[in-house]
Parts: sequence; structure tokens; C-alpha cells
Amino acid sequence: MIGLSPLSVALLTAVVTGTSAAILAWRERPDAGATWLALLLLGQVWWTTFLVFELEASTLAAKALWYDIQWVGVVLVPVGWLLFALEYTGRDRYVRPGVVAAACVAPAITVLVVATGDPAGLIVANREVADTAVGSFLRVDPGPWYYVIAGYTYLLGLIGSVPILQLVRDDARPFRGQSAALLVGTAAPWVSSLLHVTGAIPVPGLDPTPLAFAVSGVAYLLALSRFRLLTLTPAPRRRARQLVFEQLHDPVFVVGTEGHVLDLNRSAADVFEVDRRTAVGEAASTVIPRYDSLNGDRGDIGPLSIVGRNGRQPYEITVRGVSDDHGRAVGRLIVFHDVGEYLGQQQRLNVLNRVFRHDVRTETNLIHGYADQLMTNPSDERALSIVKKSASRILDLSERTRTASELFDPVSEPEPPVPLSEVVDEAVADLRAESPDARVSVDGDLPDVSVPATLRVVASNLCSNAVEHNDAAAPSVWLEAAVENGWVELSVADDGPGIDPAEYEVLAHGTETPLEHGSGIGLWIVKWGIDQVGGSVSFAEREPHGTIVTVSVPTGDAVPINGAGSEHAESAESTDSAGTGQ
Repeated sequence: MIGLSPLSVALLTAVVTGTSAAILAWRERPDAGATWLALLLLGQVWWTTFLVFELEASTLAAKALWYDIQWVGVVLVPVGWLLFALEYTGRDRYVRPGVVAAACVAPAITVLVVATGDPAGLIVANREVADTAVGSFLRVDPGPWYYVIAGYTYLLGLIGSVPILQLVRDDARPFRGQSAALLVGTAAPWVSSLLHVTGAIPVPGLDPTPLAFAVSGVAYLLALSRFRLLTLTPAPRRRARQLVFEQLHDPVFVVGTEGHVLDLNRSAADVFEVDRRTAVGEAASTVIPRYDSLNGDRGDIGPLSIVGRNGRQPYEITVRGVSDDHGRAVGRLIVFHDVGEYLGQQQRLNVLNRVFRHDVRTETNLIHGYADQLMTNPSDERALSIVKKSASRILDLSERTRTASELFDPVSEPEPPVPLSEVVDEAVADLRAESPDARVSVDGDLPDVSVPATLRVVASNLCSNAVEHNDAAAPSVWLEAAVENGWVELSVADDGPGIDPAEYEVLAHGTETPLEHGSGIGLWIVKWGIDQVGGSVSFAEREPHGTIVTVSVPTGDAVPINGAGSEHAESAESTDSAGTGQ
């Protein structure tokens, strides 16, 4: 460095620190902000390096040449800072080609004007050499574009500093340290540049901004090494929170203090069939289901029955007030929890608990009582028959309970649709094997369609119930099926005594009590299976006696998602009669 002025030596120190920080930033690619921070530091190094050339030049023409070359670095710094700040803080959706191109328009014009020699004096109206006590500088009279690009530079610096400032009060200490170092690194040259532009520097022609880059280099090096600037960034955290909101299975709405929708996640738009583009800004009462029932800023409401894409479902609704950092209310967060599956599980557990607590215990007590009688009289045929029947009923309950458990196993893969004829043939064959005395017939031709595999269990239980509760010596069972508008109706009729109205009430209410409960588990399995595929079940009396049970399910390629209902299912449930009228 022999022959260099002290100012040039100081500037080269800034070049070294800036280059070191740029290398560290470049090595961290593709971490968020790494490329743009390296670009920012490259601009600082470029500007400082060619300022040294300007200071050491001895003629006006040479100084003017190096001054013009510095503009490449001058315009790189604010663009690099803005894009780094956006990407580093997780606002990378703004760092796309269109935004980058727009940010580079003014810098590109500046470089183009300089490259063509600035014949109109837009950037520099006049140049002259100013000899001072600290060196020989090129003093310029700025043109109009000089102030435009200066203002643009400060604007980009301010915009980029806003998201960084938000991290100063962050709960995470590393982010506070990073943001403080970044703000120091960017504030030093910006303040120096502002002092130069306003003429506050007493040395003619001296722009102290490159000298301030030494402070920036140290600050950025500290942020990169001490605070792990690019290896521990807030970008993934911000993006993760956005993803949680968007990917959350529960529908979520954000409502402002004036009662207008401010935001909603993807699930809310899908489940309640809301257009996100038009919903924001609309009155919450016209967008959010049952909004009038959601009073206050805090509480859990429900379950409420709400119609959505998946039909009518029960939802519990959580309402939470949203406040700013000053404790002022700024809105409400409304979350809908679909509790249909949970309530269904509770219902199944209650029924299965009744089966084991009541039905199995009753049969076990019978076996125990008649077992004592058989010990004293082994030839008692009546007692032996009762014991066998009770044991058979326990085995049947066990098998049906196992079937119910497998039917609603959450980890099991759903079976593909099966032909309707296969379902009916299996149900008829099983019934004939189970009850050889039963007379089973299929009326008419079966439609050539596929149905949900769940209908196998449903049809089997319907046929078993038709015989099990029939007091005739030779029970009769008739099956018939029809298809219309993508829905299959399968009817099972019998000539038994009919179903106790109390059974209907229990199924309709969906709950059992110690005094009101079903006589078995078969009809529950039918109801659960039909609910699972979004179908319906109805009951009708058969003349002169007997029952007709009709289940309606979608064809195999039209099963609603998540066992959702439909208008067809809802209308079918509201009817009291269906079937063939055998």
C-alpha cells in the first residue's frame, strides 16, 4: 500500500471486510436471503474499490471515469437490501421476476445514462477536481436524475428496513441480534449518504458513504458468524405459520372489528364452498355459517348442525379475540371443528358398551344359571338348548362387534367398490347357511352397478335381523334392488312381527340410555355403515305383517367424501316408507 493516501487505506479496509462478508453470504446459498445479501455486499465492495481508484487518479478525466463506474455499485446496494430483507423475513412471495424487474428499472436507467456519457447532464451537470487536506476529490454539480435516484435509494432502504425492524422485539433472541446488526449495517452508510447529499459534509467532493461500509462489513460479519444470520432465519417460521393456517383441516375465518371477513383458509373455502376472492371484505353474516350465533370474542360453541360441501355435519366453533401489541381488539378468529366423526365414535362406544354390559352379561347369567341345573340333571334338554342358544348369541355378538370394529378402523384402507350382484349373492348365501329353514328370494333382476364395499356388511346384517327376530317356523325374506340417478336402493322385507317403534326412536336420536336402547347391534351396524358412505336408511311396514328396510347408497363411483350426506340422503331420511311392498 506504498503511496496510497490514508483515506484510500481506510477504504481498502472496508473492501476487505465487505468481501469477507460477501463470500460468507454466497457460501450460504440457497438459504433465504443469501444471494441478495451477497449482491448487496458486492455493490458496496464495487463502489468502495473504484472510489479508491478515483482518489488515486491524478487527472479530471481519470477521476470522472472511475466516478462513473462506481454507479454500478451504487444502484446495486438498495436493490440488494430490499430483496434480501423481503426474502430473509419470509416475504419471498414478493421476490419474483416481475418485482425484481420493476425494482431494477430506475437503477438500469441510471447505468444506461452513465454508460452513454450523460450528454444531457441528467446525473452530473458539471465536474471539477477539489484538492483538500484529506485528498483530491471529484466535486460534481448534480443533475435532476441524481436526486431522483438518491430518493429512490432511500425509499428502497426504508421499505427493506420495515420488516427487519419488526424483528427487534421478537421473542427469539437470535432474531433480535440479527435484526440489530442488520439495522446498524444499513443505517451507517444511509446516514452518511444523506449527510453528503444535503451538503452537511464540510469537505468538498467527499462522500463518506464508502467509509461507512467498513461499519456495515463488521456488522454483517457479526450477524453472519455470531448470530447465524443465514443459517437461522425467520423465513421458514413465517412460511410455516402461513402453511399451518392454509393447510389446517379445520375451517378458519378472520373477522374484523366492523364485522367484515378479512381472511379465510383453504379449508373454509372448500368446506363451505366460499369464493376466497370475493369473500374478503364481505359482511361476515353473509359468508360465515351460523354467524349470528357466535356472540362475544371468546368461547366454545356447539355442536351446531351446519350444511357444507360434505352435507349436514355437527361442528363445534371456537371464537377467539385478536388483539394488537397494545391490547386493542382488532378482530376475531373463528374456527370450525367437525365433530361428526368424534360423535360417531362416542355413539359406537356407547352401543358397544351396552352390548357388553347388558346383552353379553344377560346371556352369561343364563348360561351360568342353567349350567348349575345341568350339573344336577345332565339330561335336561331344555336347559342344554338354552345354554347352546345363549352361547350362540354371545358368539354372534362377538362376531358383529368385530365386524363393527373393522368397519370403522381409521387406519384400514377402504375397499374398492364391488358389484351389487356380488353383495346380494353373498348375503343370501350366508343367510341360507345360517338359517337353513329360511325362505330367501331375490325379486327381479339386479342392476349391473357397483356399490360401496360397506354394503356387504349392511346387507348381511339386514338379512340376519330379518330372520333373527322372526317368530315364524320358516321365516321368509325378500330382497329387491333398483337404481336411479346414481343411487342404489336395496330393500330387505320379511314376514316377521315387525320392529318395535322404540328401536326407531333410538336410531333416530343416535344415543342409548339405560332405559331406552336397542335389542342388539345389527341395526346399529346398518346405520353406521350407511352413514359412512353418505346414504340413508328407512323403515316401512309390510302388509299384512312384517317390515321393509330400504337402504339408499350412491353407486360405487359416486361415494361422497368422508361419508358426506347429500340432498338425496336427507330427503330419503325424511320419508316413512320405501321399498317394494311385498
